[in-house]
Amino acid sequence: MNLLLDPFFEFAFMRRALVATLALALGSAPLGCLLVLRRMSLVGDAMAHAVLPGAAAGFLLAGLSLPAMSAGGFIAGLAVAFAAGIVTRHTPQREDASFAAFYLIALALGVLMVSVRGSQLDLMHLLFGSVLAVDDPALFLMAGVASLTLLTLAGLYRPLVLESLDPGFLRSVGGPGALAHAALIVLVVANLVSAFQALGTLMAVGLMMLPAASARFWVTGLPAMAALAAALAAAAGFVGLLVSYHAELPSGPCIVLACGAFYVVSVLVGGRDGIFVRRWRAAHHLSR
Repeated sequence: MNLLLDPFFEFAFMRRALVATLALALGSAPLGCLLVLRRMSLVGDAMAHAVLPGAAAGFLLAGLSLPAMSAGGFIAGLAVAFAAGIVTRHTPQREDASFAAFYLIALALGVLMVSVRGSQLDLMHLLFGSVLAVDDPALFLMAGVASLTLLTLAGLYRPLVLESLDPGFLRSVGGPGALAHAALIVLVVANLVSAFQALGTLMAVGLMMLPAASARFWVTGLPAMAALAAALAAAAGFVGLLVSYHAELPSGPCIVLACGAFYVVSVLVGGRDGIFVRRWRAAHHLSR
């Protein structure tokens, strides 16, 4: 066991990577649960891609500067969300289709911007990140975003839940439905921006959505689902880092694949709605 855990005791970059994944898990996974509850899972993926042109613009202006790339990614993500909202509000098109259209435009624009002015290595860094290269400023950003996310979720918990389950009722009683929705989108963008240096714009959403989708197969109730999703995301970060170190594989894909493994197990044997569990219950019911 000591040989297995030695990388975290011996190498500072492994410890920073582990702390980074823990911070991302605490902030991102509860947001993923809300997106799953609102049937907006693909919106998270769209927003992850939407930050790319802003991050690319920050990179072209200031190089590998975390403040510039983070600010650019945050502005670009909010711009895509705002544009998708306008299209949804003024046309018959649904919100998921609007997000899909704009994220494809943003992704292509970001790749083009980096390809014209940067190198292939720069593009790979933006798309896939490097969790083992996370430095102290990036850690402070992740921890700050995670703390802000948890505080905001605690303050807006009731409006967020009501707006997810019954937005018509919340509007009828004069609740802050629009504020809750806007806060959720801002938090999603902020968490994806804080995660892109570690996991890249293509895989940052994996730590947000896969644990949330997995938790739904085990528990009922949003607080329990959020807690389990955060725990699964943290465990996936730990397992993914160990596998990547010992097998000499890229860390980001290993972390997301660990999340994927938890999801497959949950789909099959999850105590709430797993395939095998549902079949066993059906067979048990028929036998009675």
